Amino acid sequence: MRVLLIVAHPNTDSFTHALAARAETALQAAGHTVDLLDLYALGVSAAMSADEHRAYHSESPLIDPLITAHTELVKAAEAMVFVYPTWWSAQPAILKGWLERVMVPGVGFVFNAKGKVRPGLTHVRRIVGISTYGSPRAYVKLVNDNGRRTLLRTLRLNTSLRGRTKWLGLYAIDTATATQRDRFLARVEKTMRSL
Repeated sequence: MRVLLIVAHPNTDSFTHALAARAETALQAAGHTVDLLDLYALGVSAAMSADEHRAYHSESPLIDPLITAHTELVKAAEAMVFVYPTWWSAQPAILKGWLERVMVPGVGFVFNAKGKVRPGLTHVRRIVGISTYGSPRAYVKLVNDNGRRTLLRTLRLNTSLRGRTKWLGLYAIDTATATQRDRFLARVEKTMRSL
């Protein structure tokens, strides 16, 4: 399977990057082809520009060459794996902005002959979210876990009817022990090997 692995954390020595590296290694060991997008390393802008917003509803909604290249990877992906820390109950701005700039008409969704929105990611069979949280699980649940909902509900609705989702979260990371972090890394590896 061709997997698009999207990482969003500014520090390369972060636990998020350790999770992404473990996921990539496990996916490759399982025989998958992995395309890695490290959004910070690539210098992706989190903000949709005024020109991009104007182009959004045109016949050519993609005007940034970097984002255009990313849409080609999205179109080729059979699975998408997102690795990021949850900040302020959502994805980091760079990932949210990436979604807004990449999932344009013709990519994330299409319009049928009657002008109704239809899924554009019907080739995507799996969406996996891997995230860390500073807060405990109960608090995250109380505030609705918006990042998780964006990926596993909103993005999922744009995939095929048989698309499946998986969520892996490490809660209260600020007080997690080395053993708890190691267990989570092992869980990520096991999940990726069985994707």
